[in-house]
Formats: sequence, structure tokens, C-alpha cells
Amino acid sequence: MLRNEIKESLKVAMKSKDKRRISTLRLILATLQDRDLAARDKGAEEGITDDEILQMLTTMVRQRKESIAAYEKGGRVDLATAEQEEIDIISDYLPKQFDEAETRKAVEAVIADIDANGLKDMGRTMDELKTRYAGQMDFSKASAIVKDTLGA
Repeated sequence: MLRNEIKESLKVAMKSKDKRRISTLRLILATLQDRDLAARDKGAEEGITDDEILQMLTTMVRQRKESIAAYEKGGRVDLATAEQEEIDIISDYLPKQFDEAETRKAVEAVIADIDANGLKDMGRTMDELKTRYAGQMDFSKASAIVKDTLGA
């Protein structure tokens, strides 16, 4: 399980005294614990699934990318560098990200599989992409491709 891998990585980081990795992994585990508690309130005794962990990690990466843009705009390169280091650590637990060609191919496959024919099926298409490819693609870019493909 992904959560065990993260916990083991924290132990290794603590032994090697890698402060950035320790703080980032603790942040991931704290966020994971919050999500687990919320899931337990809704009846999921095991907490969140690995797919939901991947979505959580993807969200964390996206938030940091947004922070980097703001820091660079404000001239705070030091903070932008720290955020990029966190992205690199979080990305270690995500599957390889699709490039644009792979994303386009996946979008076309999902559209064919669910027989989507127009922008009215965009939500259904995006839901299926998120189910199949959690953590593997940038869904904002995928959304643009879906809109372009279904709108054509």
C-alpha cells in the first residue's frame, strides 16, 4: 500500500536527517490522516483508498505549482525553490505522468468506450478519466483536450 511506502520513506529520511524530505513526508501523512478521519466519518473503516491517496498527492502537487507561480511573480525565488523540492518529493509517489500525446490517446479511448458524443458528456468523460488514470495525468490539460475533442 502507498501509505506504508510513505511511512517507510519517512523512517529512512529521519535516519538520513533529510530535513526537507522529513517535513514533506510528515505533511503528506498529516493530510492523509485528515482524509482518513473524514472517510471514517462516512463509514469507510479502512480510510481512503490508494486511488484517493493518488488524487490527494496530485492535488498537493497542483497547489505547489500554483504557489511557485505566485512566488516567482512576487520575486521570492527561495520560496519557489522550496516548493519545487516538495513537488519532487511528492512526485516520487505518483505514477509516471502522461505527456500530451498519451493524454490525448487516453481521452480518445475513454470517449470511445463510454460512447460520448458531445459537450454534454464532458463530465462523464472526465469522471472516467479520473477513475482510470488517477495521478497519471494533468486533468486541467485533459479537460481542454476533452472539450476540444467532444466539441469538434
